[in-house]
Amino acid sequence: MATGHATDGDGSDPQERVDFLNETRKIALMVDLRKLRTLRAVADHGTLAKAADALHLTSSAVSQQLSGLEREIGHAVLEPNGRTVRLTTAAHVLLGHADALFAQVERMEGELAGQDATPRGEIRVSGFPTSLAGLLAPAARTLRDRAPDLKLRVLEAETDESMVLLAAREVDVILSMECRAAPRPDDPRYHREDLLGDILDAVLPLDHPLADRDEIDLAELRDAEWVAPPVGWSCDEVFMAGCQRAGYTPRIAHRSGDWQAVMGLVAADLGISLVPRLAHSVTPPGVTIIPLTGEPPKRHVFAACRGGAESNPAVRAVLDAVAEVAA
Repeated sequence: MATGHATDGDGSDPQERVDFLNETRKIALMVDLRKLRTLRAVADHGTLAKAADALHLTSSAVSQQLSGLEREIGHAVLEPNGRTVRLTTAAHVLLGHADALFAQVERMEGELAGQDATPRGEIRVSGFPTSLAGLLAPAARTLRDRAPDLKLRVLEAETDESMVLLAAREVDVILSMECRAAPRPDDPRYHREDLLGDILDAVLPLDHPLADRDEIDLAELRDAEWVAPPVGWSCDEVFMAGCQRAGYTPRIAHRSGDWQAVMGLVAADLGISLVPRLAHSVTPPGVTIIPLTGEPPKRHVFAACRGGAESNPAVRAVLDAVAEVAA
């Protein structure tokens, strides 16, 4: 007579598998999503202190949340690594499922908000200055007519800061450009929608020898002094990459994050620059703007929200309105 549990064809015990699944469900129900988000912040930022800064918590509060998470799952999530700590195997298992859980919660909230199918409530949007002026401001006019119950809150932020705000749930939609800080298109934590390629044009003073040209090859400007964006800005990455593709590293004489100030410095004959088209809707006196030949550098502008949040009618309305302006 056979004894014990029968096994499946692969040799596994069905009862053990049921027990395992039941235990997994218990853990999933026990895990506090706030603690899981804290673990995600530690993984993203590398240290407890940086995670605490991103979450606007103290390092002590982050430690307490992670200790609570360890009690909930019955495993350590951090282990000593010299003078610092690193994530354990159990932590990586949690994070492997966390992004899908976060997206599912966002999707659930969006579907609940969509029960009346009317975009309403407050949507917080962050973006770099020219995206706010050139894309969000026109979209806001559309939204006033199309979704009168929707309220926008707007914050200026470069891509790296916007990503921190989005992950911390302090904003709902970001307008950003492709750069090192941007999320990859296949990152399940975020939903991305490409908007436009914002081409950079040459900006020269009126008395420049090439000022009467219809087009300029970027390589022709290799000997110039330049007015560039601040170091570390997303647009500086685009600017530097464009010049390097043309075969040189530009000689930077001045830096400014205000495009009107940049063009003002060019007008004063302090250098030349590359300025994105979203930024020169109004051309100041004393400069000429000339397109570049070939494939000019461009800022790849996109909108993003947390994965799953695109199902929220209010978020969807903002994404659609911005996309229409970009088109």
